Amino acid sequence: MKRILYMVLRNILLVPFMWIRLCYHASHVEKYTEEQHYKMLKFIVRRANKGGNVTIKIYGQENIPTESGFMFFPNHQGLYDVLAIVAACPKPFSVVAKQEVAHIQFLKQVFACMKAYMLDRDDVRQAMKVIANVSKEVMEGRNYIIFAEGTRSKNGNEVQEFKGGSFKAATRAKCPIVPVALIDAFKPFDTNSISPVTVQVHFLKPLYYEEYKDMKTTEIAALVKGRVQKTIQKYS
Repeated sequence: MKRILYMVLRNILLVPFMWIRLCYHASHVEKYTEEQHYKMLKFIVRRANKGGNVTIKIYGQENIPTESGFMFFPNHQGLYDVLAIVAACPKPFSVVAKQEVAHIQFLKQVFACMKAYMLDRDDVRQAMKVIANVSKEVMEGRNYIIFAEGTRSKNGNEVQEFKGGSFKAATRAKCPIVPVALIDAFKPFDTNSISPVTVQVHFLKPLYYEEYKDMKTTEIAALVKGRVQKTIQKYS
């Protein structure tokens, strides 16, 4: 977590203003449009990256669907993952995150601005409600991220199993599924270093409903994982 402190120190004059603004947005979510929230978050992430010696390299932006109502499925490396995709993606999105991160300061406010869903993995009924709500919102034109591994990898750029259940919201919404390969996204917040780091964000070719409508969710999960894993092996 040294890098977070470094980010703060190198933006010390801006931090109080941006923290107040972030907290205000988080406490008055309905006062702003999704685009206004996202513009503010991108500014904060951009300044944090500059102060923290984090460089984002973006690949495959042309693979992001032109129309909203899609879902990203990245590998899960660390606490920085969502911020990396915020830095790389020009379109607003929300996220389904595990309940355990709901009380981490800064992430708590960021997720509030994104109107994110916090998933209790021990509560099946709540999980089913989240899936139903997300699929409904995607059909209405919102974009989402779900981490199909369920928990972040402890082995850097190694990819864990993608769980089939994570794709239920996408199949119900019949929306484009966009695999995302994150490389070295664990380094900013999950290592005890402030050395310059480059995080790669690869937006891969989307899967459209016509391509996966006859597949089981476990088969979709294996296909998406395979594409992500192949990209990581190629570029890491």
